[in-house]
Amino acid sequence: MSFESHLAAAEPLLHRYGYAAVFATNLVEGFGIPAPGQTLLIAASVLAARDQLSLPDVLVAAATGAMLGNAVGWGIGRWGGHRVLVRIAVASRLARIEALFARWGRGVVLIGRFLDGVRQVHAIVAGAFQMRLTSFLLWSTLGTVAWTCMWGLGAYFLGRDISVVTRRLHEVRPTVVVAVGVVVTGVVVWLAFGRRESANR
Repeated sequence: MSFESHLAAAEPLLHRYGYAAVFATNLVEGFGIPAPGQTLLIAASVLAARDQLSLPDVLVAAATGAMLGNAVGWGIGRWGGHRVLVRIAVASRLARIEALFARWGRGVVLIGRFLDGVRQVHAIVAGAFQMRLTSFLLWSTLGTVAWTCMWGLGAYFLGRDISVVTRRLHEVRPTVVVAVGVVVTGVVVWLAFGRRESANR
């Protein structure tokens, strides 16, 4: 579907629900529910360029929804996802993964919102691997503000020319999603296989 088609599909939703739609879609994306949060941010910013919406309100709605959603996602991972990992994984391997995430997790959280597929799960993963809440909130906020400004201001100032950027990103999206899926599956299998090995000794 072209950028123009995405914009046309989003306009009725924005005309009916306005900033609430931008807020809600970015909120639920933060804790793993697929939603057109980025699309609505772009579409709302284009409408703001046409003086149909307020750009500051669009940016605040998107950023606030995204940050709250990420916090919920971290909580789901911390109290739900981590319990699952503890049950399926051998302790030494889980500790090793947590140590790696402690070292590199800030970068994952910082850029996670820019990548489709990663955007929906990075907060849950951060919580599951016990990233400290204060560190998560700091890097999540920085990433969210940068993402909001890039797409919101970019769409506002470039208007329909933003379609070139979105088309390129949609072309690489399947590769990113597959790569993330392979990595996550590999980690889970590695953790679970380690537990079976321990049980057989």
